[in-house]
Amino acid sequence: MKVIALGDSLIYGFGDPEGGGWVDRLRRQWMQSEGPILYNLGVRGDTVRHISQRLENEFRHRGELRHQVPDQIILSVGVNDSARLGRPDGRNMTPFPEFQTRMADLLDRASQLCPVTFVGMVPVDGTKMPFLDAFFFNNEDQHLYNEATRLACQERQIPFLDLFDAWRQRGEAWCQSQMSKDGLHPNSQGYQMLLADILDWQALQILG
Repeated sequence: MKVIALGDSLIYGFGDPEGGGWVDRLRRQWMQSEGPILYNLGVRGDTVRHISQRLENEFRHRGELRHQVPDQIILSVGVNDSARLGRPDGRNMTPFPEFQTRMADLLDRASQLCPVTFVGMVPVDGTKMPFLDAFFFNNEDQHLYNEATRLACQERQIPFLDLFDAWRQRGEAWCQSQMSKDGLHPNSQGYQMLLADILDWQALQILG
């Protein structure tokens, strides 16, 4: 079985110099157990528009052998779309109505290629903003974008792992302890927790 993980920096694993993020940690684990082949196709800063643009090309070129294609797509995107530009009350990177439309289109197109699962975003530490002196992230906007994604997945019967709510239920102090100094990306401990949450997810257990 071949699986592609397609998304932003949460897929890429930025902030985890020890393990390379949850995807690479899982890739090594699957290699040891002769499980699925897993490709990390995360790009920092990607929005739903970027993922949509490279979806089919990435999919068509990860089959390894001629006429083969991957068996599963893991998607994870949305946090960059929620960013406020320039100031805390600036416009969102992707206006919410546009995000809803683009996410629905992405899920529909991905589902036509092969089975899809979706890993949601994790909370940010708003006290560390702005990110790169330009982008303001906050949990209120994240909740809105995360919920829209969850509902879009639910409508299409796509398994959705709601990490945002799961992490927030553990408390603000706990969440902050799992984040890098930038307040946006998990640290190595955070990615290890991410992997633990994902391994407990029935939708992924079926793959491994």
